[in-house]
Amino acid sequence: MTSFRPVIALSRGLEVLRVINQERQSTVGSLHKATGLNKATIVRMLETLEHEGYVMRRTEPASYAPTGRALLLSAGYDEPTWIGGIAEPILNKFRKQIHWPSDIAVLDQESMVIAHTTRVDGSLLFSRPPGFRFPVLGTSMGRAYLAFCEPAEQERIAARLALSPEPWNDLARNPDKLAKTLRTIRKAGFAVMDDSYSRSIFGGAVWALGVPVALPNRLFGSMNVMMLREAVTPEDGIRRFVPQMKKVASALAEALGAKLAAPGTSSLRRK
Repeated sequence: MTSFRPVIALSRGLEVLRVINQERQSTVGSLHKATGLNKATIVRMLETLEHEGYVMRRTEPASYAPTGRALLLSAGYDEPTWIGGIAEPILNKFRKQIHWPSDIAVLDQESMVIAHTTRVDGSLLFSRPPGFRFPVLGTSMGRAYLAFCEPAEQERIAARLALSPEPWNDLARNPDKLAKTLRTIRKAGFAVMDDSYSRSIFGGAVWALGVPVALPNRLFGSMNVMMLREAVTPEDGIRRFVPQMKKVASALAEALGAKLAAPGTSSLRRK
């Protein structure tokens, strides 16, 4: 219990900023709907946040968006680090069982970021250290994440990806095809690396399977298994590895959920 009453104005300002950050582009009306605050209060909060440099006002359409300064508020929080630390022993054990490398990754803006990898140092094809960023729609992990995230988040991610010229982002420019692809992935419970990405990055020599790492109420990220095409065909890989991957992903999600539920870890929680 705190020793003082919360500063209501600060609480309201933080809630407005949280919604703007979530919506990416907000209006007074959308903020009113999301927060329940009256519009006059919202306008005062917006003007204060704009004065302090955390939001910017746009005229066409009339709206507010977060600025780069808003990123400073999360400078002390590093989701890939704590997720990677918990995933390390689980994925290392899995690597010994299947003899192919795995990663776990989280979403950051319009890219996936590796939190932990079991790839062997020195391999040119598999060299992707923690912190490495890679595309959502080109990769099995990105596709698995997108298929299992909430519809509103799917729409926001797809809208950003549609602006990028890479061939694997063509899917984002075809909403009907994207929706069908994501439904297929969700039904199967796994995704496969896009062929155009494999050809562009690995010369077609590498392919991968990805599954979500999720609890019923929380999507943490996704994990993969990467293989050489000449050694493991997609048909054989799906048959051999997908059931094991789903079990490992479930264990990862349970371990991450337990960490969040532990005392003293409130700074790791996010909505």
